[in-house]
Amino acid sequence: MRLTVAAVAIGVGIASLGYSPASHANLDQLAASVCDYVASDDKNRLRRKLKDHRLKLRNIYDNVQCEGVSLLRLAMIKDAQDVGVFIAKQVPKRTLTEPESDGATVLQWAESNGHGGSQIVQEIGERTAS
Repeated sequence: MRLTVAAVAIGVGIASLGYSPASHANLDQLAASVCDYVASDDKNRLRRKLKDHRLKLRNIYDNVQCEGVSLLRLAMIKDAQDVGVFIAKQVPKRTLTEPESDGATVLQWAESNGHGGSQIVQEIGERTAS
């Protein structure tokens, strides 16, 4: 039996519709877990969650927002120093120096919101200095 391109496209479309909602729900739950682990300063559970899903923090950092802020900003707000330092070490330097959605870099935001003396800011400063 010979399949036409249209038949294959329809089959792929139907199959993808069946998986789309579950995948989206799984991604939402994964993002919620990541946010919870950052907020609770639980570096070990964060690392385990990423490893279990075969993800690298550098690949998901830009796409995950918690309470309307980036993971590093959330770590500073929640005083999650261990997780914040871990994140600062894992993301690309470019991510640390580029402005976020509000136009401020992580360091600029930290300074203007009273987090300038945190270990997270120190780690970011060390990474971006070189």
